[in-house]
Amino acid sequence: MGQDNILREIFFDENKHWEKFVNKHEDRIRPVVIKEINKFNRCGQKEAGFTLFACPVCGEMKIVPHTCKGRFCTSCATGYTQEWSRETSKRMYPVPHRHIMFTVDERLWEIFTRHRELLKDLMDLAVKILLEWLKKRGKVKSGAMVGIHTFGARMNFNPHVHILVTEGGFDGAGKWVVKDFIPYVMLRKRWQAAVMEMLKKKLPEQEVKRYKKLFQKIWDDNPEGFVIYGPPNKKGQGSVEAQVGYIGRYMRRPAMALSRIVDYDGENVTFKYFDKTEQKEKQETITVEEFISRIIRHIPDEQFKTIRYYGIYSRRSKRLADKLMEAYLGRQKRRKNGQRGKQRIGWRNKIEEFTGKDPLECMRCKEIMEYKGKVCLKSGILKVVDAVDDFAKKRLKELAGIDEPSKQKKKETRKEKAA
Repeated sequence: MGQDNILREIFFDENKHWEKFVNKHEDRIRPVVIKEINKFNRCGQKEAGFTLFACPVCGEMKIVPHTCKGRFCTSCATGYTQEWSRETSKRMYPVPHRHIMFTVDERLWEIFTRHRELLKDLMDLAVKILLEWLKKRGKVKSGAMVGIHTFGARMNFNPHVHILVTEGGFDGAGKWVVKDFIPYVMLRKRWQAAVMEMLKKKLPEQEVKRYKKLFQKIWDDNPEGFVIYGPPNKKGQGSVEAQVGYIGRYMRRPAMALSRIVDYDGENVTFKYFDKTEQKEKQETITVEEFISRIIRHIPDEQFKTIRYYGIYSRRSKRLADKLMEAYLGRQKRRKNGQRGKQRIGWRNKIEEFTGKDPLECMRCKEIMEYKGKVCLKSGILKVVDAVDDFAKKRLKELAGIDEPSKQKKKETRKEKAA
């Protein structure tokens, strides 16, 4: 069984595990999960839409199925993550950054599982504590890229916040000031207090009452505050590109990498993971139903942004910050920095780079095929959204199985509308 399709087999093989899971738990499955799994199932198939190319010499045709670009699809995640990292690196300033991770007590994980709307609050609180400290102590306005990560090694719902923050910021006069000391120990207590206070305010009153003893025990068991991971002060972490790439690998991929799936026997799934407590690799075997339940809980809600920007990186401040940074770095250096990222790489370039062959080269006469149009899935129905001419449009409809209404049917439809 190939790694390329093992996740698809787990969901959609002859055992029909996903269909059974939906029938059993339909009332509890979020609509976005159904949407993303359906996209994953159709990914790379003609039924999900395609682009048509044809050789200008011999007429040979080539159908290129569309990928789903879904938030669950393992095939799309790799290319998307690389592209996202390239584009994000270009918007970050070429100054030292610090990668810091804010965690919460594991006894709170279940609360965030049921109240996913609080994940944004978790992001807001973490970056607020950090930026406010820099502003108060260093009298500077810093910037941060913030990401929420929900899965642990065993696909448990373990929400924690990754922050890539500038080591310094602009002072009141618009000059860049370096501030690379961050007191993790002191911030831990502030972080704990902010999270616990937020839960008391945002959770329903009856839940707050139910969790009163738990909250007190969490306070007692964490005298130093919730854990914040960060590198030792005044020690670099590599380039901005490397840091963004590292965060992207966690933020922009599904909860289970295909390489971690060791075995699937039709009823159970065995996967490997690294136990940080014991510092060794382990394996776990669970039923397919449990596997599906664990992995789909990490699909973000519709329109939820797992990456957000704050401070000088926020949309409101970025334009002014760009001008100040240009003055700080010097126009020539800033211009060079703006060109450092690679250009967007399309599917054709990726395939040619990987195989050494142009995928649009005609197999018969070696000419380069020309674009003829594309068919896309709109509201569950395949439609021709672009065609170079009427002949191409007709061919696209034939290939997509789109029936042309007869003249008599068109006439009857017009009469019905007129009536």
